[in-house]
Amino acid sequence: MFGARLGRESRTHARWRGDDGEIVRARICAVAIDIAAIESNLTGIRERVERAASRCGRSAGEITIVAVSKTFPVEAIRAAYSLGLRHFGENRVQEFEIKHPALGELDATWHLIGHLQSNKARRAVQLFGAVDSVGSVSLAEKLNTICTELAADHPGRLSVLIEVRLAPEDSKTGVIEEEVPALVEATLDLPHLEIRGFMAIPPFFEEPERVRPCFRRLRELRDEMRGRFITGDSPLLRELSMGMSHDFEIAVEEGATQIRVGTALFGARAKA
Repeated sequence: MFGARLGRESRTHARWRGDDGEIVRARICAVAIDIAAIESNLTGIRERVERAASRCGRSAGEITIVAVSKTFPVEAIRAAYSLGLRHFGENRVQEFEIKHPALGELDATWHLIGHLQSNKARRAVQLFGAVDSVGSVSLAEKLNTICTELAADHPGRLSVLIEVRLAPEDSKTGVIEEEVPALVEATLDLPHLEIRGFMAIPPFFEEPERVRPCFRRLRELRDEMRGRFITGDSPLLRELSMGMSHDFEIAVEEGATQIRVGTALFGARAKA
């Protein structure tokens, strides 16, 4: 089974109309899916997670691998699912809307890890089980309002992470550190959202060790917010989604509970 190679999938294009009437398009790049390679890559990732966890006295079982499947076709996702992965991250609502009909029966958690525009919030609530990129009170309130309206078809609370901007680059999304307490407090008051923790995308460094202070600061911020807002053994504000393919071992050493891996798992993305 795992030695099979699937043929190259042609690019998939779709047109989709947002809540504001905007026409948007999505593209899934052509890529050859080698299931044996994905299996080998996943084995290597799990071994590296285990070694990193061991170095800091943690259990590898504490860390969830979120497979970042953006631009990869459904065959890649199904291959990863068959190998035991149950968490998948997508960057764009419109891309996952294309994929979802072929994946809906899988017992997986679908994370939106990319920036969410408010005009796509309704589709995000309908498609994803977790929005890991909440960076403003207005977006949190928008999601809560939509969850209220869709409660009959989507019961329960929407899992969210607060995205924190730990780098000064203007291109980075997320809430600045000084505004984190106000966003946390506001989100905790929204009845249809469950604030599970924090996410960050730090600057890219060729030397992964250089990103350690960012990961450490996010952990410290998580601990500060739990001490300020949470009592007892609540699951709220526990998660730390940090670390990607090139630096996840450092993230694990600094307390990550979720790592987001794409190229390390699926291989290099084909150019669009």
